[in-house]
Amino acid sequence: MIEQRSQTPAVVLLSGGLDSATLAWQARADGFAVHALSFDYGQRHLAELQAAARVADAVGAADHRTIRIDMDGIGGSSLTDRSRAVPDHDPASQAIPSTYVPARNLTFLSFALGWAEVLDAERIYIGVNAVDYSGYPDCRPAFIEQFQKLANVATAADHPFEIHAPLLYLTKAQIIRQGDELGVDYGLTVSCYRADEQGRACGKCDSCHYRRQGFEQAGLPDPTPYA
Repeated sequence: MIEQRSQTPAVVLLSGGLDSATLAWQARADGFAVHALSFDYGQRHLAELQAAARVADAVGAADHRTIRIDMDGIGGSSLTDRSRAVPDHDPASQAIPSTYVPARNLTFLSFALGWAEVLDAERIYIGVNAVDYSGYPDCRPAFIEQFQKLANVATAADHPFEIHAPLLYLTKAQIIRQGDELGVDYGLTVSCYRADEQGRACGKCDSCHYRRQGFEQAGLPDPTPYA
């Protein structure tokens, strides 16, 4: 674990995956005390929460909280509805995949905004990406822009908030290279939508595809354990 020296708080949305781990290290490099926020939202790949705890400890987070919310109660996604299969990556498909979780990032950012208000933090880090991703609508720049406007009329804080998405326009390879320079240990992370209880990846889902491709294009070894 690395000692967290800064006293200026920032809320970092931490899923336990590759992107959010890079985000946590970037927030620390930017001079913030990392207050990591994870969610147990009914996702089938719970190994990512164990990964989030490992990442928070390794980055020296000032605090790490996991909030339980019942997104499986509304369904609509193969990540929360176990009666639906998580699809393999299909390079020919142009459709938004069934792994999209309705209102997930909207909900996560709302909780992050509330905690930021309590902490008197002005910056919230979110690891959305609009380049190497599956086409989720809540990863688009327009979504971040609109939530930024909402954040600044939705609280009693006497200061503005910044929804900071530094990975938004980076390829997966660029994210990995950036994280490598920051010292991220990607062996701590879990990205797979079908990861088993040991955190081993399926190697076939969208998330596995983009992760493996990213390491290949970055020219760096992939530490992912595959089942």
